[in-house]
Amino acid sequence: MKKILNLLKNNPALKMMIKGKGEIVTNEASDEAYLIASAFLLKKKTMIIVKENQYQALELYRELSELLSSVCYFPSDESLRIESVAYSYELVGERLNAMAMLRKEPCVCICHMHSLSRFITPVTLFDQSLMTLKVGEIIDPQELRKKLIHIGYHTSQRVDSPFYVSRRGGVIDVYSIQYEDPIRIEFFDDEIESISFYDKDSQRRTQSVKEVEIYPATDMLFNKEEVEEVIKKMDELHEKMSLQEEAEENLEEHLFLDKEALRSEDYNPRIYQYLSLFSETSSILDYADNAEIITASYLNISKSYQRYSEENFYYFHEMQEVGEMLKGLVLTHNPSTLLKHRDIDFIAFKNKDDQVEFRTRPAQIEMINDKVFINQLKDYLTFDKVLICLNEKTQVNSMLRFLEEHQLSYTVVGSEDSIYDGINLYQGQLNRGLEFVDERVVLLTARELFHVASKKKGYVKYKDAKVLHDYNELNIGDYVVHDTNGIGQYMGIKTLVVKGVHKDFLYIAYKGNDILYVPVENFKLIRKYASRDGKIPQVHALNSTKWQKEKARVRAKVDGLADDLIALYAERMKQPGFAFEPDSEMQIEFENAFGYELTPDQKKAVDEIKADMELARPMDRLLCGDVGFGKTEVALRACFKAILSNKQCAFLCPTTILSSQHYRTMTKRFENFGVRIALLNRFTTTKQKKEILADLKEGKIDLLVGTHRILSKDVQFKDLGLLCIDEEQRFGVRQKEKIKEYRKTIDVLTLTATPIPRTLQMSLMGIRGLSQIETPPRNRLPVQTYVSERNVPLIKQVIERELARGGQVFYLYNKTETIESFASRIQQLVPNARIAIGHGRMDKDHLERIMEDFVNHEYDILICTTIVETGIDIPNANTIVIEDADHFGLAQLYQIKGRVGRSSRIAYAYLFYRKNKNLTEEGAKRLKAIKEFTALGSGYKIAMRDLSIRGSGDILGGEQAGFIDSVGFDMYMKILQEAIDEKQGKKEKEDVPTTNVKVDGYIPENYVESDMEKLELYQRIYRANSMKELDEVEAALKDLYGELPREICNIVEKRRFEILCYHPIIENVDEGAKGLVITFTKDYTRQADGVHLFSLSNSLFKKAKLSFEDNQLAIAINDPSPLPLATKFLKDIYRTLK
Repeated sequence: MKKILNLLKNNPALKMMIKGKGEIVTNEASDEAYLIASAFLLKKKTMIIVKENQYQALELYRELSELLSSVCYFPSDESLRIESVAYSYELVGERLNAMAMLRKEPCVCICHMHSLSRFITPVTLFDQSLMTLKVGEIIDPQELRKKLIHIGYHTSQRVDSPFYVSRRGGVIDVYSIQYEDPIRIEFFDDEIESISFYDKDSQRRTQSVKEVEIYPATDMLFNKEEVEEVIKKMDELHEKMSLQEEAEENLEEHLFLDKEALRSEDYNPRIYQYLSLFSETSSILDYADNAEIITASYLNISKSYQRYSEENFYYFHEMQEVGEMLKGLVLTHNPSTLLKHRDIDFIAFKNKDDQVEFRTRPAQIEMINDKVFINQLKDYLTFDKVLICLNEKTQVNSMLRFLEEHQLSYTVVGSEDSIYDGINLYQGQLNRGLEFVDERVVLLTARELFHVASKKKGYVKYKDAKVLHDYNELNIGDYVVHDTNGIGQYMGIKTLVVKGVHKDFLYIAYKGNDILYVPVENFKLIRKYASRDGKIPQVHALNSTKWQKEKARVRAKVDGLADDLIALYAERMKQPGFAFEPDSEMQIEFENAFGYELTPDQKKAVDEIKADMELARPMDRLLCGDVGFGKTEVALRACFKAILSNKQCAFLCPTTILSSQHYRTMTKRFENFGVRIALLNRFTTTKQKKEILADLKEGKIDLLVGTHRILSKDVQFKDLGLLCIDEEQRFGVRQKEKIKEYRKTIDVLTLTATPIPRTLQMSLMGIRGLSQIETPPRNRLPVQTYVSERNVPLIKQVIERELARGGQVFYLYNKTETIESFASRIQQLVPNARIAIGHGRMDKDHLERIMEDFVNHEYDILICTTIVETGIDIPNANTIVIEDADHFGLAQLYQIKGRVGRSSRIAYAYLFYRKNKNLTEEGAKRLKAIKEFTALGSGYKIAMRDLSIRGSGDILGGEQAGFIDSVGFDMYMKILQEAIDEKQGKKEKEDVPTTNVKVDGYIPENYVESDMEKLELYQRIYRANSMKELDEVEAALKDLYGELPREICNIVEKRRFEILCYHPIIENVDEGAKGLVITFTKDYTRQADGVHLFSLSNSLFKKAKLSFEDNQLAIAINDPSPLPLATKFLKDIYRTLK
């Protein structure tokens, strides 16, 4: 890359950049990126680039990231109104990364007018807050935890998200934003004994390091010594205000809470407004010493700030009138003051002699056909140098063959090689082709030659939270299902003294104040109750027959489902399917033409589908993946594979609009590969239908996409090989029956956006193939999510802001009865907006027409209920507003949020709840989870759990969904698994049983405080069914919690003994008056070496007595702590067994 930039060293514009003063005319972001990168490599001096808005800043950041590694982005929201009510952790993380990078090394930092004007942590405080921790350092763990809270970290029991810290005994976990993984610090007393990174899902250590740096968790740190002085200033400003009674009460309440937040260093969004009252404030410009400041362009930035100031003036006035804000506060720096000493200004037009123009043109070349391309390429050979930069090795090889066939000479160059006259071939990532006019150099990329975009890197540093497949954390108050006693309510863990020993029990409340104490080792009898959309169950009475009857009813229904599943599978196995051909050159070429890199999950899904297709039996595979995660591309690769084996494909969609959208996608994707595609839906004319049906029958159509019309009797294929079904659960009974018939003879691939839980995957294993896409595309921008009390001026602003950038808005309002009057109120807010309404009581055709018009941008705002489908791709709709967000389940909100953020633009989701509304306990709980509802939060995982339950109902059928609710999802899955195993003759794998051996084993409060963590710890120990598994669990617990106390060691020792007792030679283990008695089987007794056994028992220091009764040997160990002796005895016996 340096070689490309070196070509510009004599350019007049670059010379001005090196000199560091003047105005340069540029055309677009790519021009600016080449100039900035070249100047930075030559000067190695920090540069801060200020753009007019977030969109332009992000565009430049992406372009520059392809040329330089030392680049950071300093973002903020573009509205103080939004930032005052909600906090975007994604933006905070990026800002902190930029602030730290500027303090360390020369780099290029890109910001925009709004982020430049933002108050941030004073530089001196930021420098003091950066921590470097080293192995061997002496620091009190409690003091370290306090310091981390002081610099903005939140406390949590388990750390799997940035900005959180937890302490468990001598272990501190903390997640600093600059790292991919969280950090575990283990102490020996006050000394740091080890520092490691760990996997946030498994919580196991992955890599040990000698030292780590920890960044603060907020960009709003303030000097605590000044807090009382600032509160005094707040009171003085308050005294100067005169408000009506209600507004005055409101202000007093806010001020009380804000003062408490300042005193307790709670860095919530409202604290921002008081930063100017502290003696020291900073902007991002203060973070770099002697940095070069470049504007693009200063005139536009000034105009933009003028508009921003006016907007803020009205916002402040509104807030002050209702008692939400003090008068006299300053909330931003003035960019005009900050940029007074700017060095370079990028401008759009030349109007003075001393301005320099950076002369470039977009590359004018396109691979329409060989002849046209060769002529265009020869025209470019009039330039001194032609550099062809391609993303993939396959593209380079394809171009090499092409150049050789047409006898054009070329040089293949590496990253360190010089660029020669003539054609140079280089493999790398560049976004677009350019002609550098003054240098007589042309750059061509995969965009022009293969219609493929470069693999741009996203701007977000952290990894998305992963889906937790078994998110079964039990909280007090959760409903649970007991195998034999039915549904009760979990009330926590209690430590009780039973027969002289301490033991932990699950405390479960039943109907009529009945209580059941379940020993924690029997946790497998308990399952968390979960149903679709959070349905609350009826609690059973203990010893009631109702539960057993309910289970029997579900078992009867599940038997029928298991029979159907197995019968369909058996019938498919009997049918001779078509074995599709292995991948050909054409298949590889088609896949290489895809504009983006597949995620690992997509690649795995493609491989699984192809492997199924190449077998000589019909495929039945389910492809699960979130909206926008790339299921369609995976399906199209399967379609092309079928077409290359001379088979036809059908792509079935639940709605007309979705089929039209898929048709457009397919037409574009297959345009250079000779695939004949047809669309059959409500919009197809009678004449077109007639032609399509005739062509289909004759085999002239390769791929037919459409609605359920495809399943009609008059639709006859010449040779159908693959049926792809999008969201099968949305079809009616008749259509599903037809699909069932297809499943017996041809390959079927079903696509769904609803995730499938692991338990259901296990049940269907061997009956139906399952592929999951769980990772988003690499350059997907996160949806900026804000949660706030309902605020009409804010609603007006967010709508106007989206419409101002040419976008569209989804407005979710879930009350059909009043949706018309609500739409009228929104129309009054934004009179010029074109508004449409969509809800489930509308005629289906009318609703589809509205959706089609919205897709075609004939409306600006769609006010709709949840009925409007999620599968539609509307890249232009990038703001969603959700009214009464606390009424929705997390799963619903997750899917609703997925409607935006489908393009390169930043998308926004605003979740509003009613002001001063008395929330139910459930609503408040949900709202708390929604507030954490970002890629960084745990709300996402809960949503996945809820969604997967709904997904199970979709796959198993509506009738089964009701039975899932009656016994809870996990109990239903257990019954289904048992039924399938029984019918297939599989024996259920038995777990090692627990014994009633008495040990003083429990988890002390001072070791693990949380009941949820205690339960998880017990589950890990008692799920271990072999010595190896138990050793791994013990190592993991030490990893997570540090050295284990004696009480937990006792539990582990008991489990070790139980695993040893699970052996064919042992019949029974009991503890009574004789001590711990192990009885051996008659078979073993007959063949045992009695002399050896007596020798072993004598080795236990006369604490063991061997007996022979009823033709069986038994050993009784009478000791206050019999387990170590019994364990040693059994290990010695097993060594002598063959």
